[in-house]
Amino acid sequence: MSLSTVRRLTCTRCGAGYDPDREIYTCPEHEGVAGVLEVEYDYAAIDDAFDADLDGVIPSQWKYAAFLPVADDAEPVTLGEGGTDLLDAPRLSDRLGVETLIKDDGRNPTGCFKDRASSIAATKAKHRGRDVVTCASTGNAAASLAGYAARGGLDCRIFVPSDAPAGKLTQPLVYGADVLAVEGTYDEAYDLSVAVTESYGWYNRNAAINPFLIEGKRTVGHELAEQTHVRGRVPDWVVFSMGDGCTIAGAWKGFREFADLGYVDGTPRMLGVQAEGAAAIHGAVQRHGRGGEGTDDGEDGADGEDDSADGDDTAETLADSIAVGRPRNAYKARRAIEESGGASVVVSDEEILRAETLLGSTEGIYAEPAGAAPVAGVRQARRQGIIGPDEQVVVTVTGFGLKDGESARRATGGLDRIAPDISEVERRYGPAESGTSVL
Repeated sequence: MSLSTVRRLTCTRCGAGYDPDREIYTCPEHEGVAGVLEVEYDYAAIDDAFDADLDGVIPSQWKYAAFLPVADDAEPVTLGEGGTDLLDAPRLSDRLGVETLIKDDGRNPTGCFKDRASSIAATKAKHRGRDVVTCASTGNAAASLAGYAARGGLDCRIFVPSDAPAGKLTQPLVYGADVLAVEGTYDEAYDLSVAVTESYGWYNRNAAINPFLIEGKRTVGHELAEQTHVRGRVPDWVVFSMGDGCTIAGAWKGFREFADLGYVDGTPRMLGVQAEGAAAIHGAVQRHGRGGEGTDDGEDGADGEDDSADGDDTAETLADSIAVGRPRNAYKARRAIEESGGASVVVSDEEILRAETLLGSTEGIYAEPAGAAPVAGVRQARRQGIIGPDEQVVVTVTGFGLKDGESARRATGGLDRIAPDISEVERRYGPAESGTSVL
């Protein structure tokens, strides 16, 4: 096997380098998952292989195959992931007080951003001759991996916390996966998935430790760079919710690569948004001198170069997709925020629910709570003066609303039930004006 554009895997903690053809998840010089690895590329080779005529037409993320760490002879396992629209949002802009665009990744094949990574996982697992793929998940990664495993003819075994939303657990079952509900937290399910990987040799899709999967997520940065280039303006801010930290880190890497290679003029600042009950990365950002107001109790996440998964933080938020108490990629996320000159904010669950209904009622986009959190984050950043009124913002919706219908019902207050009588309608809206009947 050959990864012609990949130079090596490098430990973000100690700098040790490893052969990219070696199946390795984290640096063996550190206990547990502390030694997260980074994929380093031969950008001259990528530049030679990539058609940099950016036209804004993106059939899928495989338009950027030259940037993806898969073997030259690997057949992609794909459902058409990526290539999601970048939408104008005039009514939402009016409500937020800043020009806002929406990158709607809830339109991916299984309804979430994580399809970008799952396609890479299934492709690499199949090419390596692995029959079983696995991961831990609060729901979205489980559904995503299960769909791509089915597409690639692989068995899929998922570990989820038992309180994950029922809708998200039904989806991987339909795709034929074994879904094992762990009586514990996401972090406990995660630790079990890592132990199982070591014992059984299954291919692990956990993006926080598998260094290749964040590389699939970074295609959203490539797409945003291309789409905003065609529009003629680099946005001032790109906003993501943060759980393990992989998504914002990957997006920044992808956008920065296009700028470094001269394909686009400049980069945005990254705004990371976390829920108050799961704010470990925000805490690390705060301690290192960036970010807005919020939790800073000295215990949220790791410190210095070792922003790791150590600790016993619990996550309490209805935004289950970002309910991570011990983020494994906190260092990469913090680095993305700092390198971009960005910031982080925290928002309450109530603010997230309000953002979910605001996004739906203004622009017709139905997002799950974690997908709506960036909208709440923009509101928070506007209040704190982080984002100015003359700037342009891109919010990225990472998951479709039907993933978590219970939170949506809580956000809206539910149905208005009425008797089958027109007087019930008149009581709410007044009598119909004369002459308006279409009969």
